[in-house]
Amino acid sequence: MKKILLTTSLFVMSLLPSYASASEEAQQLAVCLTDSLNGKERKNLAKWIYLGMSTHSIIKPFANVTEQDMDDTNRYVGALVTRLLTEDCPKQAKAAIEVGGQGAMENAFGIVGEVAMQELMAEPSVGNALGAFDKYLDQDKFDKAFQ
Repeated sequence: MKKILLTTSLFVMSLLPSYASASEEAQQLAVCLTDSLNGKERKNLAKWIYLGMSTHSIIKPFANVTEQDMDDTNRYVGALVTRLLTEDCPKQAKAAIEVGGQGAMENAFGIVGEVAMQELMAEPSVGNALGAFDKYLDQDKFDKAFQ
């Protein structure tokens, strides 16, 4: 059980794994997990990911995240992951762990992380902010490179 909790607390690190190699059991767990989340929960997971990333030395100067913010979000995610694995998807979690161990959990929660981030990306202001760099692209260089 400690291995499961450690893996789930680190799932943000597996946001970009190769899902092609995920076992069928890991895929079934991912489906169960994502189907068991509502929009608010997905947004709160994305918030948790952001708050965790805000502790990085490059980002920290731009973030105004308190220890209380982190603790509140960690408490929320702890309860959510507990519910997901013990109430909503225990059969799928057990099967995934038996077949794929820690890798299965990483794959499943990686998909959950992607879905959580998609929830934030759906807001137009986020896409606009992330796409704003295009005004600084050197179009002449692109035209020459792709003629």
